[in-house]
Amino acid sequence: MGIAMRETFGRTLQLMKDDPRLVVLDADLGSATKSLMFKSVCPQRYIDVGIAEQDMVGTAAGLSVCGMIPIVSTFSVFLVGRALDQIRNTIAYPNLNVKLAGTHAGVSVGYDGASHEAVADLAIMRALPNMTVLCSSDAPETAAMLKTAYNYQGPVYMRISRIGVNDYHDENYKFKIGQGEIICPGTDCSVIATGIMVPEAITAAKLLKKSNISLCVINMPSIKPIDRNLIIRAAKVTGAIVTAEEHNIIGGLGSAVSEVLSTTVPVPMQFVGIKDCYGTSGDYNVLLQAYHLKATDIAAAVKKAITMKNNM
Repeated sequence: MGIAMRETFGRTLQLMKDDPRLVVLDADLGSATKSLMFKSVCPQRYIDVGIAEQDMVGTAAGLSVCGMIPIVSTFSVFLVGRALDQIRNTIAYPNLNVKLAGTHAGVSVGYDGASHEAVADLAIMRALPNMTVLCSSDAPETAAMLKTAYNYQGPVYMRISRIGVNDYHDENYKFKIGQGEIICPGTDCSVIATGIMVPEAITAAKLLKKSNISLCVINMPSIKPIDRNLIIRAAKVTGAIVTAEEHNIIGGLGSAVSEVLSTTVPVPMQFVGIKDCYGTSGDYNVLLQAYHLKATDIAAAVKKAITMKNNM
């Protein structure tokens, strides 16, 4: 198991401390999001606003206008849920240079339960004009994503998981907004995955290889803008697509991919994700199984998509 992505988030903030424009804001959850690690090396540019997410976003907007580059962090469900009005009107609408880091996304939050599990954040943030939406899938990608987002001019929402997964990137990985990557080449079907579902898709490819199924695994960390060319190419090569995300199947990665393919290369599709319901409390591994977010679920969806393709 790799380093938890939130831990990497905190460590990377520490490494960025020498830029005098950086200011980090949190809403009473710095010890959980790990943004508090930045305070240990740069207390003068760390602001904990308390349990006041709307104020945190508004303060970040003001700092941005003054030439600072604020990184706002709290649980995804509180950032997107409690501060949506401020994100829309004071960050996205004026196109300010503020970075929003939503941690503890999806059901893998675990025992905190449905009230703390963001399962619709990608859909909400993707719908905001001017907002770039990113999602990391392992620790090295989290670090690279944060640095890239910081250097990008404009508002960015970053989705960061609470847990750690087996890292498949190394420290030389380069993150590019608007670009996906082929992790495993294949010819029978393509899985386009994001977040913690990418390692599950890699495992699914190994499982399916035993059945002589060649699976193409694509990591799609940039939800908006999305890599249209890679999606279209994958559909043309394999003729069937499965999307995998720790998010509602409505409005997230699956919807973004289907929007591309429906007007370009319509192919059979299956959607692995949360089936339009809320999460619940429990061990994160148990929850991933309960919500059918494991490698075996991806493999089953791949077989369905291939069957659909063969029956056309």
